[in-house]
Amino acid sequence: MSDALKHECGIALVRLLKPLEYYKEKYGTAFYGVNKMYLMMEKQHNRGQDGAGFASIKLDVDPGDRYISRVRSNKSQPIQDIFAQINERINTEITNNPELKDDVAAQKKHIPYIGELFLGHVRYGTFGGNSVETVHPFLRQNNWMHRNLIIAGNFNMTNTTELFDNLIHLGMHPKEKADTITVMEKIGHFLDRDVAKLYKQAKKKGMTKQEASPFIAEKLDMAKILKKSAKNWDGGYAMAGLLGHGDAFVLRDPAGIRPAYYYKDDEVIVVASERPVIQTVFNVKFEDVKEIDPGHALLMKKDGSMKMQEILEPLERKSCSFERIYFSRGSDAEIYQERKELGRLIMPKVLKEIDHDTENSVFSFIPNTAETSFYGMLDAAQNELNKQKNEAILKEAGNLTPERLAEIQAHKIRTEKIAIKDVKLRTFITDDSSRDDLVAHVYDVTYGVVKPTDNLVIIDDSIVRGTTLKKSIIKMMDRLKPKQIVVVSSAPQIRYPDCYGIDMARLEALVAFNAALELHKERGTDQIIEEIYHKCVKQLELDDSEVVNHVKELYAPFTDEEISDKIAEIITEPTVKTKVKLIFQSVADLHKACPDNLGDWYFTGDYPTKGGNRVVNKAYVNFYEGNPERAY
Repeated sequence: MSDALKHECGIALVRLLKPLEYYKEKYGTAFYGVNKMYLMMEKQHNRGQDGAGFASIKLDVDPGDRYISRVRSNKSQPIQDIFAQINERINTEITNNPELKDDVAAQKKHIPYIGELFLGHVRYGTFGGNSVETVHPFLRQNNWMHRNLIIAGNFNMTNTTELFDNLIHLGMHPKEKADTITVMEKIGHFLDRDVAKLYKQAKKKGMTKQEASPFIAEKLDMAKILKKSAKNWDGGYAMAGLLGHGDAFVLRDPAGIRPAYYYKDDEVIVVASERPVIQTVFNVKFEDVKEIDPGHALLMKKDGSMKMQEILEPLERKSCSFERIYFSRGSDAEIYQERKELGRLIMPKVLKEIDHDTENSVFSFIPNTAETSFYGMLDAAQNELNKQKNEAILKEAGNLTPERLAEIQAHKIRTEKIAIKDVKLRTFITDDSSRDDLVAHVYDVTYGVVKPTDNLVIIDDSIVRGTTLKKSIIKMMDRLKPKQIVVVSSAPQIRYPDCYGIDMARLEALVAFNAALELHKERGTDQIIEEIYHKCVKQLELDDSEVVNHVKELYAPFTDEEISDKIAEIITEPTVKTKVKLIFQSVADLHKACPDNLGDWYFTGDYPTKGGNRVVNKAYVNFYEGNPERAY
């Protein structure tokens, strides 16, 4: 992606199902779980580089022994930092106490981070600060083992204010308004209540306080707690939690917006945000890694049993299509094919633009995430070329000489690595014109492979703000002096804000939105801008279930191509001499390529939860009033 776009977070959970001695004997270390967590988090570093956190729980420890360990970091390389801290602590303990080296029971008793249950998180900060206090996992501590709650999630709620107010009505005094805190405190409230109820039951049965502990662990119904806690949540989420005594859960939102996958065998239960992470780290087959169903929770008991249970009634499945276009690792078998299909499906529009002149066209991509869709585009280009060759041969049938046949067959699709992303250039200059000159050099280009008669076709996975295209890529491509530059987006036009965890919260930052505004001004219909504002203000007084998305009216008068052409104007600086054309994927073809991930609200304005329409109207009000705040 040419625009820097912060997005999803990533979760990793491991539950060891055998005694630690088993892993020591089979794999040579009792730190098997820690090692696997490092790999799972490192394999998801694409999902978050602003912070990372790790928590572990030891099962069945003696009173007085620590059983929860947690480490978090917001350093520049947070995953490496937390595991460097873990390794240093482990190595120090073993160096100072050599007798621990081969004594697994003693290691578990005396060394932190070793345990049977682990939760990790990688974070992109889309809202709020980036202090270490904002890094997951969050810990809600209590002297009762069952009431200790550790939470980490890939999520964003649209109704954080409402959830916060609910906590106040319950008599709480939350220390923050952040959605992570409100979610954790809501779960914690019902957890406390159910633990207290079970303790009363144990007392009635004549149990001592010590005897009550295993009774509570056995009877605690996490599904019931989650049903009460999540009843009013509106958002996209994959929420993971650990309880101090050893239960664990991962809850997915009812529309399946955020992804969550799991794997189980006789040694481990594993959960991650991406399937290939589990495949690679545990060397298992594609079909062995399952998806947590929307509205369901994967529930793990202390005894090692596991089940998936419905918590909230599933909505129409609207899994985030951006996961397939850009966010998730392209090594997933399905995602790889879907990205290629996005490239294939957009090729007819490209061929129309270049008048099927493949001989005088150079095809390339903007590094690095667009590479897979580029291969799909090439497949389609090759099919077109084969068709052209067949037509030429049939046309000259009977008159073909070996030389002419060789000439026809020699025609190849021209592919070059045109754009090269340089190391990140740090700018310490505050003067805008000087800074823009530096930004222009973020990408370099390959000289000597593009002729003045060539179409230069370059594919990107998506275009959000258009800033890098305008300030760097188009300018650098113009230096090659092609006949025209055709920028292809494998995603449709991004017209609406996201409210489920992607850093696209402000309408005025979206280049498609600005294109629509410009078109209205040019055509003298800009009174609609104020009309939509007044409609959006009225919508904010309604219940979420009644709200409609009035921002759609801004785009309604224009065709997709009209908006694409205006975006091309916006991202083309006056100094650029080459004609620039923009081609976007259609929403229909996106759905063909990614049939199981139909969440498209940032393209269509069709939000999967009732809070989405409130957010888009609020975002428009904020834009109109010049308010830079986030709309949720």
